[in-house]
Amino acid sequence: MSDSKLWLIVPAAGIGQRMRAECPKQYLRINNRFILDITLSRLLDSGLFTGCMVPLNAADHWWPESDASDDDRIQTCSGGAERADSVLSALHALKEQVAADDWVLVHDAARPCVHPEDLANLVSTLEDHPVGGLLAAPVADTLKKTASGDVPEVVETVDRSQLWRALTPQMFRYSMLVSALETALNDKQPVTDESSAMEFSGNMPVLVEGRPDNIKITVPADLDLAGFILSRF
Repeated sequence: MSDSKLWLIVPAAGIGQRMRAECPKQYLRINNRFILDITLSRLLDSGLFTGCMVPLNAADHWWPESDASDDDRIQTCSGGAERADSVLSALHALKEQVAADDWVLVHDAARPCVHPEDLANLVSTLEDHPVGGLLAAPVADTLKKTASGDVPEVVETVDRSQLWRALTPQMFRYSMLVSALETALNDKQPVTDESSAMEFSGNMPVLVEGRPDNIKITVPADLDLAGFILSRF
């Protein structure tokens, strides 16, 4: 690989409303560990990263209870209202430490089931690519499009042959990602992940196939599923 370093950003400023819990979902527990701690340790224990930045909500009072808060590999900064704002805040916080061509990998705090082989494959596949890319999984289910209305009726079956689920990490050069996010946010583009910001800038990311069990914990039922997946690794 080139001399470019790898940096990790794990945005953790969200409040996870769909979990209907008393704390943000990254602070729910699997086997008595915060989800955020599991996620960070699985990534950082790879030994790939020079450093890590975790954007936090200003009202976050759970972080000091985490294992990660005592990890000297991890820095924190203030997050924003949306994911893109938090990632951009983390990028700005890293400004004095990174080089323009360093790689930044952004990973969801509530995705603790990322597999080490997928992480290694992502890095090795993209190490010489001019843009970067992301882990993704081909859509396996039949997809239905509905009409608007109180009762969702099927309008058509959607061709899934070219459709993929975007996963994380997503891996891009520092300077390109900063520019893409700043431009997309200024233009009020709907930025749902780092790849979409890169796409708006005209830089098309590569999809690197990853395991479909790299799930994002979103609803209560996902907790048990994630626990089961982690027990199989």
